[in-house]
Amino acid sequence: MTAPHAHGQGPAAHPGAHPAGHPTEHSAEHPAGRAGGMGGQPRTLPDGTPTCKLIAWEVTRSCNLACKHCRAEAHPEPYEGELDTAEAKALIDTFPAVGKPIIIFTGGDPMMRPDVYDLVAHAHGKGLPCAFSPNGTLITAELAERIRDAGVDRVSISIDGADAASHDAFRGVPGAFEASMRGIGYLKQAGVPFQINTTVTRNNLQSFKDIFRLCERLGATAWHIFLLVPMGRAAGLADQVITAQEYEDVLHWFYDFRKTTSMHLKATCAPHYYRIMRQRAHEEGLAVTPETFGMDAMTRGCLGGTGFCFISHVGQVQPCGYLELNCGNVRQTPFPEIWRNSTYFRQFRDQTCYEGKCGICEFHKVCGGCRARAWSMNGNHMGPEPLCTYEPGRRSR
Repeated sequence: MTAPHAHGQGPAAHPGAHPAGHPTEHSAEHPAGRAGGMGGQPRTLPDGTPTCKLIAWEVTRSCNLACKHCRAEAHPEPYEGELDTAEAKALIDTFPAVGKPIIIFTGGDPMMRPDVYDLVAHAHGKGLPCAFSPNGTLITAELAERIRDAGVDRVSISIDGADAASHDAFRGVPGAFEASMRGIGYLKQAGVPFQINTTVTRNNLQSFKDIFRLCERLGATAWHIFLLVPMGRAAGLADQVITAQEYEDVLHWFYDFRKTTSMHLKATCAPHYYRIMRQRAHEEGLAVTPETFGMDAMTRGCLGGTGFCFISHVGQVQPCGYLELNCGNVRQTPFPEIWRNSTYFRQFRDQTCYEGKCGICEFHKVCGGCRARAWSMNGNHMGPEPLCTYEPGRRSR
C-alpha cells in the first residue's frame, strides 16, 4: 500500500493470529453483544475496579495444525498441567464476581479437549455469553450440533488466504482450507453464527478484498482482521510484519470498507484504529456515537487488563495471549482477586504508567497502543506502540 489516506481503496488496489477472536465483544446486533457486550453492564464494579467484559480462555494448548503465527507454538500432543474438569468448572463459577464477561473458549483448538462442551454448558448455565474459537478443521455435522446445544453464541474460524494454497501455506497443513470450509458448512447447517478472523501479513495484504468477498459468500456474521504480534512461531516472521505506514493505510481502508457491507468489521490488536475512526469521523462531521458506529463507539483499542484478560491452559492469567506477563494463577489465587489486584493490570489502568508517546497521546483513552507489540518488539510492555505513525498533538480531536 502506498497512499496513507487512500479513502475507498483497499490493499488490493496497490501493487507490490491469535489466541482468541474476540468473537462477540463489539457486535451490537449479536445476542452476546447485547447480553454481555460493552454497553450491557456497568463500567466498574462496586469497588471501582473496571468490569471484566471479555475473557479468552485457553482451555487446551493442543492443536492439530502448525500455524506459522501461533503464539503458543502448539502441537497435537496433550499438554501436562491443564486445568481438569473440576478446576475448570470452579473457575467458571468465579467469573460472575467480576461482571458478566463473554467467555471465549480457545486454544490451541478447544475441540481437542473432550469435556469442552460440558464447560461451555456450565458457563452458559451461569448466564455467561459463550464464544468458541476452533480452527474449523475438526467440525463435523454432529459436533456442530453439540457446539450449538452447549450454548455457544458464535464461532470464530481463522482464514488467512482467499484460496487453499495461500491459507494452507500459512496454517502449515495441506487440506486445512477445505477442512475449514467443510466445518463452516456444518455450522451453517446447525444454525450456528460464525465469524472469520484474518491475520494481516505481507503475503495476504494484497488479497484482502478477495478474502472479504469470501467472507460475504460464506455468510459470515463478522470479519475481524488481526495485526500480527511477532511472538511464538510468529517471532520468525519478521519479514511478514508490514510497516507502521502500511498498517495505517490498512486501517484507513478498513474504515472506508465497513460502509460497504452489513457484515460487522473489526480490527483486533490494532488499537490505533479507534484513533483513526475518530479522526475520520471528525473530518466527515460525524459524532462518534452508538447510533453512528455501533459498539465501536463505546470501547477502546487495547483492553488488556482494563476490560479483557487471557487465562492459559495451566491457569496463568495474562493481559492477553500475546503478552506473557504472569498476573497470577487461578490455582493459587481466586480469579476475581487477580482481576482486581494484579500489579500489571493496575499499570494498564493508569495512563501515567505509559511511556513515550502513548503516555501523552490525546487519543490514549480510546487507543492505548498494543502492549504485546511494545513488549515483543521493544522489550517494554509500557512503551510506545511500535507500529503507529501518529505523533501526539499533530491533529485535534
